[in-house]
Amino acid sequence: MDRDELERALAEAFDPTPGELRVVCRQARDLADSGRYESDVGAALSPGAVVGNLRDAPDGRLPERWNWWIGSLELAFGGYAAFQVRAVER
Repeated sequence: MDRDELERALAEAFDPTPGELRVVCRQARDLADSGRYESDVGAALSPGAVVGNLRDAPDGRLPERWNWWIGSLELAFGGYAAFQVRAVER
C-alpha cells in the first residue's frame, strides 16, 4: 500500500491530528503487509478500502473509527486484535 496515498486519503476524509494519522497509517500498513486482510477478504487492502470502511464507522476520531473496523474484522475472521490502536502520540 502506498504510504503517501493512504495519508492523503485519510487526511482528506477525516481531518485527523498528526498523531492520529501517523498511528492509523502505521497500523494500516502493518495490516496490509501481514497479508491477513487479503487472505480473508480476497482483495488487497487499499487506501480506498480503508477510507470506505472507516466511513461506515460511527462518528468519532480516526483511531476510534479504525478500532471499530478492526473490531468488526476481529469478530468476522479473528486475528485482527494486534492491529488495534492502543495509544495515540500527541
